[in-house]
Amino acid sequence: MITSEDGRSLEVTVRHEVLRVEPWGEGSLRVRAGRHRILDDVPGALLPAKPSAATASAEGRTGRVVNGPLTAIVEIADTDTGLDAQLKFVRTGTGEELLSEQRAHFWWPGARLFMPSRNGYGRLEQRFTAYDDERIYGLGQHTHGRLDQKGLVLDLVQRNAEVSVPFLLSSRGYGFLWNNPAVGRVELAANGTRWVADDARQLDYWITTGDGPRAILGHYADATGYAPMLPEWAAGFWQSKLRYRTQDELLAVAREYHARGLPLSVIVADFFHWTHLGDWRFDPAEWPDPAGMVRELSALGTRLMVSVWPSVSPLSANYRELHEKGLLVAAENGVPAHAPWKDKGFGVEMPVAFYDATNPAAREFVWSKVKENYYDLGVRAWWLDGDEPEIQPGHPHNLGFHAGPGAEVFNLYPQANAQAFHDGIRAEGDDEVVLLSRSAWAGSQRFGAALWSGDVGATWESLRAQVRAGLNVALAGIPWWTTDIGGFHGGDPASDAYRELMVRWFQYGVFCPLFRLHGFRDPRPPFGPAMTGGPNEVWSYGDAAYSSIVESLKLRERLRPYLMEQMRVAHEQGIPPMRPLFVDFPADAASWDVSDQFLLGPDVLVAPVLSPGVVSRRVYLPAGASWTDAVTGSRHDGGGWVEAAAPAERIPVFLRDGAEVPITARE
Repeated sequence: MITSEDGRSLEVTVRHEVLRVEPWGEGSLRVRAGRHRILDDVPGALLPAKPSAATASAEGRTGRVVNGPLTAIVEIADTDTGLDAQLKFVRTGTGEELLSEQRAHFWWPGARLFMPSRNGYGRLEQRFTAYDDERIYGLGQHTHGRLDQKGLVLDLVQRNAEVSVPFLLSSRGYGFLWNNPAVGRVELAANGTRWVADDARQLDYWITTGDGPRAILGHYADATGYAPMLPEWAAGFWQSKLRYRTQDELLAVAREYHARGLPLSVIVADFFHWTHLGDWRFDPAEWPDPAGMVRELSALGTRLMVSVWPSVSPLSANYRELHEKGLLVAAENGVPAHAPWKDKGFGVEMPVAFYDATNPAAREFVWSKVKENYYDLGVRAWWLDGDEPEIQPGHPHNLGFHAGPGAEVFNLYPQANAQAFHDGIRAEGDDEVVLLSRSAWAGSQRFGAALWSGDVGATWESLRAQVRAGLNVALAGIPWWTTDIGGFHGGDPASDAYRELMVRWFQYGVFCPLFRLHGFRDPRPPFGPAMTGGPNEVWSYGDAAYSSIVESLKLRERLRPYLMEQMRVAHEQGIPPMRPLFVDFPADAASWDVSDQFLLGPDVLVAPVLSPGVVSRRVYLPAGASWTDAVTGSRHDGGGWVEAAAPAERIPVFLRDGAEVPITARE
C-alpha cells in the first residue's frame, strides 16, 4: 500500500516493512525503512529539513515524489517471493536515471535486508545498481591513495587516519548520504553498491541533485550544516612537534620565531602537558604560569592551542565522579576500560576509559573542566586528539553509549566531542570556534571541526596519498583540513633526502586550508610522559631547506586575504576552498580524472611535486578558461596538458583568466 497523507511525502507498507520517502531540502529526498514503523529517535547527521516545493502522488502500486530537479519513483512489484517495494531516482526534467535500488537476488533478498539480532536491532543492507561509467568521490578520509573510489570496499568505522564520513558525490550528478553512524561498510563494486550496518534499527539515507557539483555540495551543507567563518588568525602558520615538555621550551620556540621575523599564528602544547589523562589541566610543575604564557604569546601575535583528549585515567581526579554519574562510555562485557596508556605517575601501561560525548551531561561536565583550566586562562584554540575514540582493542561493538549501542552509534563520537567544545564556547558568547580534530563524521563541520589526516608516514607515498585524501574530505563536506607537514611517523632532520620531502610538503601545505607543521621526528624515544621527539621547527632542516621554507611562509602570508575570501564562500555556500578540478569544470570530462592537482578557490590551480628529484611535471589545465603560469607569466588555453617547470624552490601554480593573486612577491 502506498499513501500520501500530506501531499508531499510517501509512505509504503509491504508486509512488515514501512518505507517513507520525504522531501528534505531543495532538490533532496530522505528515505527511511523500518520494521512495523519509522523511528524518529535514531541518531543521524541531518538537520531539520528546509522548506521546499515538493509534491507527492500515489496511484495503485506506484508513487512519486517530485522535489525540484529530483524525482523518486516507488513501485510495488511482484517477485518470486511476493510483493516488494523498489525505488529509483531520476532527473525531473529529463527522466534520466540517477540511482536505482537493486534487488540482491531474484528470490531473496530484495534491495533492502534486515537480519534480526535482538530487541529490534539487526544487520541492515541497502543495495543500489552499479554503473560502469560512474566515478565516486568523498566518503571522508582514507589512506588508500585514490581520488575515485569506485571499485573499493571501505569500512564504516573511525580509526586513526581513517575517517568515515559517509557522503559521496557521483559523476552521474547526485550526492548521497548514508545517514547512519553504525559500524559497517560500503562496497562500491562493479556488480552493485551495498551499504551495510552491522547492527542497527533502521535504514536511513538522503539523496540530492542539482546543476553540477557546486549545487550538490551546497544542498549537502543545507542538510548537515555550514562551517562557521574561520577566524583570520587561523589562516596563518601553525607550529607543532610531538611535544614541548615545558612552558619554557614552548616559549623559547615562539620567541625564536619572533626574533627571526617569521610569522607564527599558532603554537601547540601537545599531550602529556596535563597532570593525569582526564584531569584536563596543565601540570603546574612543567607549566607554572599558563595565563602568563598565553599573554606573552598574544603579545607576539601567536595563539596557544592545547591538546584535549577524551580519555580518562583512573588516576584522574575526575574519574570517580564521571564513573559514578554514568558519564563514561560503558562496556557491554567487562570493565569500562578501552585503551592502554602510560600515564604520569605510573611506570607501566594501565587501562583508561573515555567520557561519553554522546551524553549531554558528560559534554557539559568536560567543558566545565576545560573552561576552568584552559578557557578562563585565555586559551582559545583546541586540539581534539584521539577522538575516534582511539580504542584498543578495536571492538566498537562492545561499547555502550548514551546515544545507543556501540555498533549503532560509534561513528558519531567525534562529531559529539566537537559539539561539547562548540556549545561551551558559544555559551561564553564567543563565536570563534576552531577545533583541530583527528576524526569526524557527517555534520562535524557545523561545530567548527577542522580535520587533519592523522598519524601518517613521513614518505613520498604518504604525501601522494594526502593530496587525494584532502580532496575527498572536501567533497565530504568538511572544508577545514590539513596534514602534518613532513608526515608524522619519523623523518630525520639531518637527512638530505628527508629535507627534500619536507620542502615539497611545505610547498603543498601552503595551499591547504590550514597550514601546519607537526611530526614525531628522529630520534624517537619510547612512548611515555618523558617523550619529546626530535626537532621540528622550520630552522631544523639545514640552511637550504630553511630558505625555501621561509619563502613558503611568506607566500602563505600573501595568500591569506584570498584564502579568507574562500573561507567566506565555504561558510555561506558550502563550497570547500580546496577542491578537485571538476567542481568548477564539470563539463570538462578530463577534469574528473585528474587526482594529483587541485583548485584553491576558483582562481588558483596547484600542481604539487610528489616524487623526489623532480624538476618539472605535467599539468592539466581545464577547458573553459585560460591559464597563466603564476611565476613565468606564460599563458595557455585550457583543455590540454603542459609541461611546467618545478625547480626545487617552487611547485607549478596557474592563475585563471588573468586573476590577480599574489603568488610571487612584488618588487
